[in-house]
Amino acid sequence: MVEKQYPEAAVERAMKVQEVIMRAMAKRITWWEAAEILGIHVRTMRRWRARLKRDGYSGLFDRRRHPSPKRVATDEIERVLSLYQERYSDFNVRHFHEKLTEEHGIALSYSWVKKALQTAGLIKKSRQRGVHRQRRPRKPLPGMMLHIDASKHQWFQDDRWYDFIVVMDDASSDIYYAQLVEEESTRTVMAALKSVVEQQGWFSSVYSDRASHFFLTPKAGQPVDPDRLSEVGRAMKEVGIRMIPAYSPQARGRSERNFGTWQGRLPQELRLRDIRTPQHANTFLKNEYIGEFNRKFTVTACEPGTAFVPIHRQDLDRVFSIQHERVVAKDNTIQFANHVWQIPSTRFRATLAGCRVMVYEHLDQTFSVGYGPHTVARFTATGEPNPSGKRAVETAASVENRKRRGFPHAAWKSRAKSARLFHRSNSPGGDLTFKTKKKK
Repeated sequence: MVEKQYPEAAVERAMKVQEVIMRAMAKRITWWEAAEILGIHVRTMRRWRARLKRDGYSGLFDRRRHPSPKRVATDEIERVLSLYQERYSDFNVRHFHEKLTEEHGIALSYSWVKKALQTAGLIKKSRQRGVHRQRRPRKPLPGMMLHIDASKHQWFQDDRWYDFIVVMDDASSDIYYAQLVEEESTRTVMAALKSVVEQQGWFSSVYSDRASHFFLTPKAGQPVDPDRLSEVGRAMKEVGIRMIPAYSPQARGRSERNFGTWQGRLPQELRLRDIRTPQHANTFLKNEYIGEFNRKFTVTACEPGTAFVPIHRQDLDRVFSIQHERVVAKDNTIQFANHVWQIPSTRFRATLAGCRVMVYEHLDQTFSVGYGPHTVARFTATGEPNPSGKRAVETAASVENRKRRGFPHAAWKSRAKSARLFHRSNSPGGDLTFKTKKKK
């Protein structure tokens, strides 16, 4: 190290001179302003500039000594500073250092690049760390605990703010879901969790903050109420996934640091590709960037294997929906969202009047009405009857059972009709009269 060969006062003086000259090289100040700051003549500043260009950083020390020959050429310093100012001014240091190596073939250490940018005044020096906290060890297997959180940021580097929802594995930092949405809400959070369950399978637990769409908290800052579930909590309970609330930002440190990486990279990648809409950004994330992000930042889990288990439920559209209970009126209608919906007749019951049914708000903004395992009606996002909901709808289980028994659809209908006729003829006072058409 050059600094070890000189007294502390000489090192401090050289560092001050270097900082001022680097600011002048980065065109933050003029050369005559640099001379005035250092209290030297302009001619002396020109000599120092030439010495720095010829000998590098060591040229600012006493020339009677013999410093280390390891130095970076001034032309290369100017090139690095120019590249940062002209093209990568919104990149963080790590991201900028990767671009220097991959795109421009400049092989400089990360520490040198960071120090050069700080000395030139192009980036701020890192603030001192706070109190010491012990890091929670990672889970040993993927799928044991997932983090879900959202970060509001100007992802397109303009005046638009969007929430960025990310689902990350605690064991490996693998990103399973990352999408831009207008706002973090029950619907957008359910869409994220449903996507992970469909693609990866069942997982053990999910770690989140205490936002109202995750937990119901009687008083601000107090523990969550385990007996009153939000819609997200109800969905997680139905599929057997445990929800874990975090009681401080530091508790979610791994997730918070992950968002710092996203904020330092994603806006710049969107700018380089001229992506200006959330739809195009989400397509880019899903098809390209999540894979690239995982290749760079995923770590190997402590133990081999996985805790993910395939899930075979056929009612995930019901589970991941917003549910409302209604009572069917005497005319077989229900009222919901300023609409009066007519419930069509069903095969399994003469009338649903007086029955309690469940209205499901699905993630695609359509609606369905369920009575137990049966879907009795479907409606579009505007509240209009869905043509597929006008007929009596068989449940997925009944269709599967019928196929397994080998009954074709027509035979199944005939057998069901015979059973109803037999029931009517054998009920008290249920004399059955058959009507036949007269032959012409």
